[in-house]
Amino acid sequence: MGQRITSTYQAPWWLKSANLQTILPTFIRRRPQLALSWERLELKDGDFIDLAWYPRPAAPLVLMMHGLEGSLNSHYAQTLIQALYQAGFSVVFMLLRGRGREPNRLAKSYHSGASADLAEVLAQLKARGQMPEAAVGVSLSANLLLKYLGETAEQAGLKAAVAVSAPFQLAVCAKKLEHGFSRIYGQYLLKQLKSSYQEKFKNRSAAANVDLNTIHTIYQFDDQITAPFNGFTNAADYYQRSSSFQFLNKITTPTLIIHALDDPFMRPSIVPSPEQTSTSVQLELTEHGGHVGFISGNVPWNLRYWLDERIPTWLKAQLLDLGS
Repeated sequence: MGQRITSTYQAPWWLKSANLQTILPTFIRRRPQLALSWERLELKDGDFIDLAWYPRPAAPLVLMMHGLEGSLNSHYAQTLIQALYQAGFSVVFMLLRGRGREPNRLAKSYHSGASADLAEVLAQLKARGQMPEAAVGVSLSANLLLKYLGETAEQAGLKAAVAVSAPFQLAVCAKKLEHGFSRIYGQYLLKQLKSSYQEKFKNRSAAANVDLNTIHTIYQFDDQITAPFNGFTNAADYYQRSSSFQFLNKITTPTLIIHALDDPFMRPSIVPSPEQTSTSVQLELTEHGGHVGFISGNVPWNLRYWLDERIPTWLKAQLLDLGS
């Protein structure tokens, strides 16, 4: 059984709205422009994954991944890289298949269950003596990371992991994005997914005839594109096989799960209880915070972003403070 820990996060009195917590960072957050080093990893299937390095000499390496249609421009990406670096870590940011600096070669793409891609990247890094000691997944990649940790158990190869705002049960989350205010998020993400699909196939034939005009929801996109392009029967098959919830009790890597109970991308009912996770898992559940928001600060003109404090602090306790 896992452990539920008391969170240090407190939403400001004036910013308890889940939607404001979710939306504001994208529009108001200042993003550093870090001097990153790029690398392209060739995969065994003929495709590639781009990595962005922010190295610190003789420091433990943390691998970080982004969410759905995310990138280094995501509001949390370079700020967290910088925070980890300042805390004493070297960082490599993994852009999921198809989210690199140009469209990927194959019809298949990144998705919530693409733990095999993470496994291959880790194997390549390990083979050349650059195995990350920890990994951080955000949103979609948090689900991917948790799935990987449960699938591989003792062979995961990581000493610590952090998962933020994970969609533990994909079918429930997809349907949530079709209703109420959450539909705005669903339509925004769907527009981005369609745009990426069009960009990828503008100069080549798609693996199947898809009419994007008939796709009106994330579920339909996953049913007609994500699933068949990645070896799943349909959206239901993709969601069932890829949801991390079923892998949480098999994790042996020390893992911190950070999740806001008001996350507008999902329902509170999908959040696991300690009884549904392994003894290696710590659940840090907050009342407020939205989806990858967790804004703090007493006044609107002096905002802070709690994840940039919490994640490095926890990883330091797991790795640096133990003399790793």
